[in-house]
Amino acid sequence: MSRLFGAHMSVAGGLEQAFPRAVAVGATAVQIFTKNANRWSAPPVSAAEQLAFREAWRQSGIGPVMVHDAYLINLAAVDPDNWAKSKAAMQEELQRCTALGIPYLIAHPGAHLGAGVDAGIRRIREALTEIFAASDPAVRLLLENTAGQGSYLGGDFSHLARLMEGFGERVGVCFDTCHAHAAGYDLASDEGYEQTMAAFAREVGFDRLFAFHLNDSMKGCGSKVDRHAHIGAGAIGAAGFARLVRDQRFSHLPMVLETPKGDDGEEMDRINLALLRQLAGESA
Repeated sequence: MSRLFGAHMSVAGGLEQAFPRAVAVGATAVQIFTKNANRWSAPPVSAAEQLAFREAWRQSGIGPVMVHDAYLINLAAVDPDNWAKSKAAMQEELQRCTALGIPYLIAHPGAHLGAGVDAGIRRIREALTEIFAASDPAVRLLLENTAGQGSYLGGDFSHLARLMEGFGERVGVCFDTCHAHAAGYDLASDEGYEQTMAAFAREVGFDRLFAFHLNDSMKGCGSKVDRHAHIGAGAIGAAGFARLVRDQRFSHLPMVLETPKGDDGEEMDRINLALLRQLAGESA
């Protein structure tokens, strides 16, 4: 069975355009933005857009589809106006997922901006409680681990555990390989990989893991620098990714690239996906 390898795809020209682009690069899973990632809000998804998206998805044969939230959202924001905007924007993101039938919304936890880890986590949990009370439980929010840069929360697996506590099936995790390695969780060596996954199992639990972002890291382990590199071209290396994609504990989960695109838009996606399938023991 073909593994659920995919990439973040452009929706230029319409949300449904992500699917032919994904098929063209050999993807069996896909991640998209459903709106401009640098804006707070967007018009609701129209009935025509919903129909076109669902039909294109059906015809493509693509499996899991995930949405990444807008970059402006910070549920740990100290400023009341920014916090209110962030909550409203997250609510809108969940509504757009519901309209399109997409089960997963991926989000960075947020940055405490000097207020401290405890205050930031408390702020995010407050926001999530409010957001979940008014959103469709069929859409699961996946918190993404971060590189731990600056005041960003989520670089430590324990942050994710604290953020998820008590929310049950409403919240899960998307594991980003670049972010984990940059945060200090070694994915390049055999011993480091086992220690990293043991730490994740202990702090979070594999039952809360629903997706991976597969990105090599331009900087070394513990650098806390979030810079994505092509698979095998960074500090994690091809052997590190071979170890991950051959780990049968995760063989059922979607694994999606967020690596730089090539000159034609998706050129490097084809190359990276073919390499992943080779490393996993599949034909390209």
